[in-house]
Amino acid sequence: MSLFSKLFGKKSKKTEEHIPNQERGKYMPEVKLPVDERFTINFKANGGKFLYCENFEEIQESFNDILKENNWQNDKVFLFDQRLSELFKGFDLNSTKNLSESTYFLSTCEYLISDDGSLLISSNQIAEKKLIELPDHFIIYATTSQFVETIGEGLKGIKAKSKVIPTNITTIKNFKTAEDKDFLTYGSSSKNLYLLLLEDL
Repeated sequence: MSLFSKLFGKKSKKTEEHIPNQERGKYMPEVKLPVDERFTINFKANGGKFLYCENFEEIQESFNDILKENNWQNDKVFLFDQRLSELFKGFDLNSTKNLSESTYFLSTCEYLISDDGSLLISSNQIAEKKLIELPDHFIIYATTSQFVETIGEGLKGIKAKSKVIPTNITTIKNFKTAEDKDFLTYGSSSKNLYLLLLEDL
């Protein structure tokens, strides 16, 4: 049973998934959480802001709330993917390809990685730009069919669906503010990241 079914669906009888590991037998294997639940836990631990939406109307409402919350309604958005311009056309987005003018970055991603709560992206989303060159604020639009267990599984998926394998493949993992940096995150670029996740399964 997925996390979203648990949150928004009917109550179900207690299953083995719900039995805490300390109540299980000493030699029983650990119960592995479903990919969506693991992603959500790890993504939030990384500092990401997660907005689950059951339909596209909810996506648009959440997107509007993000713009209002941050006062970005009239700000320029860095946007490569023209499909997103079409999806959010009701917002009259002021898009630019000039990084210095943009306040936030609106994009899709390749996959959502459950094991570490990161987002796999490639040149399809960021061309040949480095993460550090992009705006500090990200709004990522993704669907529940993009969950995979590991980065390796995501890379296999990219290879399988692409006629030409994209370049500049990387993960976005650090969503905490700059004050949270320590020597382990030195050199990585932290982003204020919102994930708009559409249920499509």
